Order: sequence, then structure tokens, then C-alpha cells
Amino acid sequence: MDRELQFEDSIRNVLEYVGEDINREGLEKTPSRVRKAFEFMCSGYNQDPKEIINKALFTSTNDEMVVIKDIEFYSMCEHHILPIIGKAHVAYIPNGKVVGLSKIPRIVDVFARRLQIQEQMTEQICDALHEALNPKGVAVMIDARHMCMEMRGVEKISSTTVTSALRGLFKKEKKTKDEFLSIVSQSLHK
Repeated sequence: MDRELQFEDSIRNVLEYVGEDINREGLEKTPSRVRKAFEFMCSGYNQDPKEIINKALFTSTNDEMVVIKDIEFYSMCEHHILPIIGKAHVAYIPNGKVVGLSKIPRIVDVFARRLQIQEQMTEQICDALHEALNPKGVAVMIDARHMCMEMRGVEKISSTTVTSALRGLFKKEKKTKDEFLSIVSQSLHK
């Protein structure tokens, strides 16, 4: 049996398990729709961050902080397969090369479109940029809501989790870290 049909059969089983009539009109195409949604929401497994970045590297004399704030993302927690909804804030200090600005949100999406825990996703984004750009420093901060905390379990509506990862000058120099934090603090919890 091909994998697409296996996936769709699994969704039919889930629907039956929760008490649904899988033959009713509204659910006829649901297994196929869910499969296509998962293919999109987990498309990060099929993308290579280095390939994305290497297509848009440019020589530059700029050696000041570049910050992209409020990068919206949607991910899914690996423990409950429920949504994580948040914003990423990414900064780097160039070291002879800059990357096309649109590539930073694409890197965030590469890792967001996988089953995740926020702590790991923050590290993955930071490490991917650090390895591909070889900058003087990279900083990533993520502020996100977790539906596994809001829809079930402790049911703490609107609580957010903030994680960060720092490399190079952001980790070594307090002044650089403080500048980044000052820039992104305006965006936290909006």
C-alpha cells in the first residue's frame, strides 16, 4: 500500500476512534486534506538551510548588527502534535558576507515546519545561520504560544515561552547582547 493511502487510512481510524462517522459528507475528503496539510506543515524535513543561504550570499563591508524582527511562524509540538504559534527575532553581525533578507524567514520556516520543541528550534536556527554565514555573531530569540498548554493540560491561555540562542559576539560581549535585547524587547508579547 502506498504511503499516502496509509496516512489517509490512519486519519480515518482517528476519526472513527473519536466517534465520527467517516462516511458523512463533511468528512469525505478530510483524510486527503489532512495528509496535504501535514505535507506542508512538515515540509522543513525536505529543505536544506545551507542550500537556501548559499543561493543568496553577497560580499559586504557592513560589520554592524542586522536584525529581522517579528518573523511569524507556525510549528507543531512533537509531544502532542498541536500548534506552536510565535515570532522569531534573528540578528547577525556580518563578517564579509551578508545574506538576502528574505532568506532569514525561510530558515525559520525550515525548522518550524518540523515536529519541534521550541528550545531545539531556537538552537537549530542559530546554528544553521552561524555555520552558513560564518558571522561575528548570531542571536535568535523566539516568543511563542503552545496549544498543548492552552487547549489541554494546564489550560493556561495566552502564556508565552521565550527562548534564546547566542553565538559569537552576542555571547561574548554584554554590550552586543544588550543591544539585541533592547531592539527585540519592543516586540516581545505583542
